[in-house]
Amino acid sequence: MIALGCDQGGYELMQEVKKHLDARGLEYKDFGTYSSASVDYPIYGKKVAHAVADGECEKGILICGTGIGISITANKVKGIRAALCHDVFSAEATRLHNDANVLAMGGRVVGPGLALMIVDKFLDTPFSGEERHARRIGMIEE
Repeated sequence: MIALGCDQGGYELMQEVKKHLDARGLEYKDFGTYSSASVDYPIYGKKVAHAVADGECEKGILICGTGIGISITANKVKGIRAALCHDVFSAEATRLHNDANVLAMGGRVVGPGLALMIVDKFLDTPFSGEERHARRIGMIEE
């Protein structure tokens, strides 16, 4: 299960992400927002982060205007490694090296075609499990 959350700056792109996940047959839980009306992104960043940290969802996807504020919010929750990615290489690397469990993107930064490629790479790339990366993740979690 994938936890989804966005603010008004990410609402349009999140609709594309949801259609894409539906087409792939992937289950998700939408924590909002549910319109393009102005909201406070920390509300949705925290909801998704807690759903992932508590084990309700395996991974999360967050979208705000830039992806910055919502990723900072998510990273305040213990056990969350949210990565702001605006390219496919970063999405792959953060899964391989950081075992990131939340993807953040900027709805005003990345277009839908690229965003869906980023989502696929993030969801389909496993953590490498290499000792050096596991050690570094342990250092982050301390």
